Amino acid sequence: MATEFGLAEIEAASRRIAGRVIRTPVLSSPMLDELAKCRVFVKAESLQRTGSFKFRGALNKILAMDPEVRRRGIITYSAGNHGHAVAAAAREVGCPAVIVLPVTAPTIKVDNCRWWGAETVFYDPTSQDREEVARAIAEPRGLELVPPFDDFEVMAGQGTAGLEFAEELVRLDACPDALLVCCSGGGLASGAATAMKARFPDLACHVVEPAGLDKMARSLACGFPQPKPSSPTTIMDGIAGPIAGARPLAVLRGLGATGLTVTDAEAQEAMAVAFRFLKLVLEPGGAAALAAAITKGSSLAGKTVAVIGTGGNVDEDVFADAVAGDARSSARSSGDGS
Repeated sequence: MATEFGLAEIEAASRRIAGRVIRTPVLSSPMLDELAKCRVFVKAESLQRTGSFKFRGALNKILAMDPEVRRRGIITYSAGNHGHAVAAAAREVGCPAVIVLPVTAPTIKVDNCRWWGAETVFYDPTSQDREEVARAIAEPRGLELVPPFDDFEVMAGQGTAGLEFAEELVRLDACPDALLVCCSGGGLASGAATAMKARFPDLACHVVEPAGLDKMARSLACGFPQPKPSSPTTIMDGIAGPIAGARPLAVLRGLGATGLTVTDAEAQEAMAVAFRFLKLVLEPGGAAALAAAITKGSSLAGKTVAVIGTGGNVDEDVFADAVAGDARSSARSSGDGS
């Protein structure tokens, strides 16, 4: 098990998972730049295997395990994307997997876990603790936990997205002023920020969370992992986990990261913008960082902004509502009431 975290661990993860993950594209659009009033580059992790960046960390963690540990099987708890990634990574390396999911998980995420052959177990997030549910299953069966974010090997795997992003921006001769990353527990944010600041030392790193549920921003302010409050609710389920991770928090504080928030409506707008200008499908939580790039114009105006579009596992009706809302807004602004 890794006990240190930095660029060396991310580079080792990159070598470990090479050939098993997709080197996702970096997209841009002059129309998007005009809308956001800054130069925006989007790393399209929604095109990663399993539809999110999560496959990177899950695969790195599982490949780093002792083969005998893998043989007994693995378990995780997840709002959906991490579970999907663990299910796929387990099948990739040939070990059994159990995914503990909230009863509120989107149908597409549950179906995806099952497609890869994983066993699914459900819990009620209003009355049960997901870690306790997972532990009760794991201990008698000898299953190894693959944490969703608070783990250096998971963080290193997620950080390979930032490593690729930095390499592509160098190739494009683009020096980013700011990095915006959708954030829940902080595994991706800490990994990607570590990789990118190694190449761009003056980079400002911002975690993006749902308005009113900014547990990582509050954690950064006080220095201790903060839980998610019981309200408000959000459609950004992928970044609405119960608590910030201690290890990611320590890394992000060391990098001087700060927090931004977006509303559900802003995330929906960003989903529509990604579809319209980049031909990219993002789920609400996966669009949060792009939403911040679009709505925080006063602080980012004229800058070069790196955004990670983290996932695209969205139910069809949710995506259709976002795109339809954008179409209605466009019609009103053009005066077309037909």
